[in-house]
Amino acid sequence: MLFSELGLRTELLRAVEQNGYREATPIQQQAIPLILTGADVLAGAQTGTGKTAGFTLPLLERVHQTRAPGPRRIRALILVPTRELAAQVSDSVRTYGRHMHFKSAAIFGGVSAKTQIDKIRNGLDIVIATPGRLLDLAQQKEIDLSSVEILVLDEADRMLDMGFIRDIRKIFRFLPEKRQNLLFSATFSNDIRRLANDLLDSPTEIQVAARNKPAERIRQTVLPVDKRRKRELLSHRIGEHNMRQVLVFTRTKHGANKLAEQLLQDGISTTAIHGNKSQGARTRALADFKSGKVRVLVATDIAARGLDIDGLPHVVNYELPHVPEDYVHRIGRTARAGRDGQAISLVCVDENKLLKDIEHLLSFDIQKEVVAGYEPDPHIKAEPITRGHQQSQAPKNRRNKSRQTKPKANSGAHRKRPRSGARQRTLA
Repeated sequence: MLFSELGLRTELLRAVEQNGYREATPIQQQAIPLILTGADVLAGAQTGTGKTAGFTLPLLERVHQTRAPGPRRIRALILVPTRELAAQVSDSVRTYGRHMHFKSAAIFGGVSAKTQIDKIRNGLDIVIATPGRLLDLAQQKEIDLSSVEILVLDEADRMLDMGFIRDIRKIFRFLPEKRQNLLFSATFSNDIRRLANDLLDSPTEIQVAARNKPAERIRQTVLPVDKRRKRELLSHRIGEHNMRQVLVFTRTKHGANKLAEQLLQDGISTTAIHGNKSQGARTRALADFKSGKVRVLVATDIAARGLDIDGLPHVVNYELPHVPEDYVHRIGRTARAGRDGQAISLVCVDENKLLKDIEHLLSFDIQKEVVAGYEPDPHIKAEPITRGHQQSQAPKNRRNKSRQTKPKANSGAHRKRPRSGARQRTLA
């Protein structure tokens, strides 16, 4: 289906065409017409399916339609889990809205709040934000969310994984009750279902891919290897296959730094990206990787969530994640927008249980390839892997501990709000 058939105005269609697109993806075909009607939507879509444009385009259309004379007011709020994703979605909003008159800003932590507050005071139509910084500004009365007409929760599963649920529910209190709600998630856990039940009003559910399944164009391979020889095998593989633009995942920030240093010693241009890096350092590292200046980017799960790298050919799991769904998120960085991609996992004997959990989630066994000269020693016994520094968990500072506290069950602010005359749609 062409974008021109979806009910979008000329200015948006022109921007889409200038960006090189004519045909909408399945998530866009289903989501855009629904969102334009004002319906609440619960959407399940894996990464690389075009979901950002799936909510950005109709959001811009509705913001334009409902514009009223007078000072600018925030009418659309997009909540995302990470700074990188906030920047990416903000870029999409500007790209697709380039021929329209509106103001938007990305609001996130890790940088000075003063510049962000100045933008808010000058007037905004659309805000893209991470929960922590947005809640801080709302509690300080630096941002007024009382005019929000559309709320988007993007990558809601990751926000819950990172412990943001408490902040999100607090943010709801600053929003008007009458609004359109859109929830996008790669996975539909029980917690996501509960959040959707609290947030959405008779939503239409969209599911464009099998739950928790990676893109079909990803070629997945497991390389069994002893833990002490993983770095050696990774360097060998990169050199032997002349691999360029390789995104490598580790479980910890320390592990990311150590591996980056070792690969540099092997003569492979490498940089690391994780939560302890400043926003400027993370932005530079990503820019160097995208431009080809750096061959390998070593990342933790939190830092890499939301990274959008056009044509990324290779993802490597240097260490398997504890949570099987995180494997799907990781390898979903490749094979985006219809392209092919390769996902390699270096698996030692300690990780065999993690691999089995991943294969159970995928409902198939991943192809194994033993590399000559790197055969695992069958006499090595498995050792337990501690989860104390798992990067997909919430950071262990005081602030994020509070985010993981469950809200009070009887809090009236969390109850599903009734709406008179609401559209009757069923949650499939």
